Amino acid sequence: MNKVESALQRATDTKDLIIGAGVVARTAEMFAKLFPQQTAIIVADLNTWEVAGKAVFASLEAAGIPQEKPFIFTDEELYAEWQHVEKLQAHLKNLDVVAIAVGSGVMNDLTKYVSHTLSRKYMCVGTAASMDGYTAYGASITKDGNKQTFDCPAPYGFVMDPVIAAAAPKELAASGYADLIAKIPAGADWMLAEVAGSEAIDKFAWDLVQDGLRESLADPAAVFAGDVAKTEALSEGLLMSGFAMQAIQSSRPASGTEHQFSHCWDMEDLCYEGKHVSHGFKVGIGTLASTASLEFLLEKDIENLDVEKCVAEWKSWEEQEAEIREVFAGKPGHLARGLKEAHGKYVDKDGLRKQLQALKEAWPTLKEQIRAQIISFKEVHNNLRLVGAPYEPEHIGVSRERFRTTFSYIPYMRSRFTNIDVVYRCGYMSELVEHLFGKGGIWEVK
Repeated sequence: MNKVESALQRATDTKDLIIGAGVVARTAEMFAKLFPQQTAIIVADLNTWEVAGKAVFASLEAAGIPQEKPFIFTDEELYAEWQHVEKLQAHLKNLDVVAIAVGSGVMNDLTKYVSHTLSRKYMCVGTAASMDGYTAYGASITKDGNKQTFDCPAPYGFVMDPVIAAAAPKELAASGYADLIAKIPAGADWMLAEVAGSEAIDKFAWDLVQDGLRESLADPAAVFAGDVAKTEALSEGLLMSGFAMQAIQSSRPASGTEHQFSHCWDMEDLCYEGKHVSHGFKVGIGTLASTASLEFLLEKDIENLDVEKCVAEWKSWEEQEAEIREVFAGKPGHLARGLKEAHGKYVDKDGLRKQLQALKEAWPTLKEQIRAQIISFKEVHNNLRLVGAPYEPEHIGVSRERFRTTFSYIPYMRSRFTNIDVVYRCGYMSELVEHLFGKGGIWEVK
């Protein structure tokens, strides 16, 4: 059984996947298999209609599959916003159809969520290797000014032609590459969480993401140049991440500290040069931050950590709540999230003692395992540059001062245990921030 077959066997939502040159012509074959005797409707935008939508339409027509007139978004800068959810929902609700999303992240998320609200399955034809969300549960939609993840099943079937993906605008594959390289420090975070007793590693999900990961990331310059084979490898790596999330109904296999930076900037509606910054680009800068934090931890003498000193300095929940209110003063959205998420992973002094003692005892072996898991900050930085992704915070419109402030938010942004929680629980947070942003630091603030 190959990796794709194994992933489909464990996946909860997706039942079929075809990836390869020219496979868009097989869309009708998959539709007939998954949705016999049903009517299709293509959902696309002006660009994706041209690059793949017409071919999907022709495939369905040739096979005699009934279709409604395609629904094509005409907005120049289409974004996964609630107004577009309502528009698509209004169009589909009175039609007895199965939607086929043709596009990348935005098109998939809109169609995924609307199909779910109408209690329907859907298919997706991907047009770019831009993110890992194609085969993941959940849709990222901006509602009431905040980007939120809404629970909903992944596509029932998925088709990807790497020839089309390789010809997509370069920033899309660059965004996907940045999203995929994040799985390396995210893996290290999961290792830390398991030792701390927070969340055990699921071997199947781990292997889906981590096996072959470095090979998928091996040639960023070729991905930038539009090499079809390298783009296919990147696509498969992203799809496996989505399947891993399906398998355990959690984003844990693919998301750690680095994604918390993205979540924070999502809440701040981060834009650069008049456009929303892509998920992958935000995660890429977060990956640099997470890698730098991990390298900082690897230099600490945790095997000789004074656990009782850390326990004595540990704040009660009431004290931590006051701290969170101070950190997020004037930011009601961040405050509400910070209070909820931080409370979800808060432990009392006895709980902290157990976590730190476990980390201390495991550290001589664990630090070498983490060292083998991650790639260096320098290599991450260079790979992002070679693939055409942002590799400095300023490249996504985040000043170094703002980046430093964001670091102060991260311990409270999500209940998931990550390397930033080890930093925080060991009392290293101020030292880490000074190490990164002080004189001579990676992102020295003048």
